Amino acid sequence: MENGAARPVIVAIDGPSGTGKSSTSKAVAAQLGLSYLDTGAQYRAITWWMVTNGIDTDDPAAIAAAAGKPEIVSGTDPKAPAITVDGTDVAGPIREQDVTARVSAVSAVPEVRTRITELQRAIAAAAVTGIVVEGRDIGTTVLPDADLKIFLTASPEARAARRSGELKGADVQATREALIKRDAADSSRTTSPLAKADDAVEVDTTELTLEQVVECVVTLVEEKRAGK
Repeated sequence: MENGAARPVIVAIDGPSGTGKSSTSKAVAAQLGLSYLDTGAQYRAITWWMVTNGIDTDDPAAIAAAAGKPEIVSGTDPKAPAITVDGTDVAGPIREQDVTARVSAVSAVPEVRTRITELQRAIAAAAVTGIVVEGRDIGTTVLPDADLKIFLTASPEARAARRSGELKGADVQATREALIKRDAADSSRTTSPLAKADDAVEVDTTELTLEQVVECVVTLVEEKRAGK
């Protein structure tokens, strides 16, 4: 590129719930002038549509049949990530408990993963300056050729404490059990399970502050950009 401009860089950040993926990804993207994509929000959005439209989320065939119907549009501004379904802003509703309880089941349906994966690849390909994409199968399935792959981990206790802090007043023990159950569902599904890519850099966030995690990831991205 001319004028010493950095080449577009695609960063995949994977890991289970409560490891700080979203906060880290948004902060890194904002700091480095990259686009940002929360792929989990897309799976929540299609789940919200299923629930809202009375699709039986215990019936994989019903989910598969409806997977192509909703129009999901994701904004990629890390400072104000937006998501709409059929033109409706769903940033708030997709975080509600009825969606959270069903998202693993909906996400496990191959037709849903194919649909959302295509959407994610198109968004990444269109990111002019590069993009930070966070999820559970980005480095392994969605963007296996990403320039940098990072896998965030943390102890179940640390993750539950963070998550229950986000879900004001939530019971840490109940949150920990729910996280472990979600991990098991996401790691054991047949299609694109939660897994660490062989060439991913693992970052354990248990003892780190958000600022420290962001600093670590920014350094990794800058080293990659510099061709180290």
